[in-house]
Amino acid sequence: MSDRSAADNVSQLALPFFHDECSLRFHFEKAAGRSVSLIFTQNSTSMISVRPRGNSISVRLHRMFLSAGAEVLDEITGMMTRRKGKTPHIRRFISDNMEHVKRKPKNVKLKTVGRFYDLTGIYHSVNSEYFDGKVSARITWGAKCPGRAVRRRVLGSFSRDEGIIRINPVLDSSRVPRYYIEYVVYHEMLHADTKSATGKGRVHSKEFKERERMFKHYAKALIWEKKG
Repeated sequence: MSDRSAADNVSQLALPFFHDECSLRFHFEKAAGRSVSLIFTQNSTSMISVRPRGNSISVRLHRMFLSAGAEVLDEITGMMTRRKGKTPHIRRFISDNMEHVKRKPKNVKLKTVGRFYDLTGIYHSVNSEYFDGKVSARITWGAKCPGRAVRRRVLGSFSRDEGIIRINPVLDSSRVPRYYIEYVVYHEMLHADTKSATGKGRVHSKEFKERERMFKHYAKALIWEKKG
């Protein structure tokens, strides 16, 4: 992992100044040499958070960082690998872009109809059966990620700031059984139904895991996941 070539180092500086979520996650994985779970928020209280999670790293960034330059991205990578260090470029970038914090989030274009599955019907079915129709989050297929960017697949995510569940479009396939997509949707709806997360980042609490096992195809979904 540590014997990165000079070519790799050069390619890290070649990112454009306006990134999409997939390319930025791919950049961080390549620079840090580890899997990265990357979530963008509109959180003005905590604009950047880096936490190791076993062999991977959990990173939460304010959406303003989608326009960050190479020096800022290098400091974020340094936070992943060193945990401590000076971050003058990050502090300057936040200071220069504070007006973005006050803006309302952009309207997100939702896409629920895929080639094989329509998330709308799945969402309403799960919401009715397990949540009495009380979950109000929106749902959409996420953006497609190229090549290695999805080698460690994040199959679903819930953004509390946006109130949106995103499902990885890699699941929109004829080989993926409907019950497995329902399981992923149910998992993210559990996050939406959780009022708040703990300060220590224990997203999957004991109570959460107990509720997760209430999904009627839970065991079958895990078996398919391992085989898939």
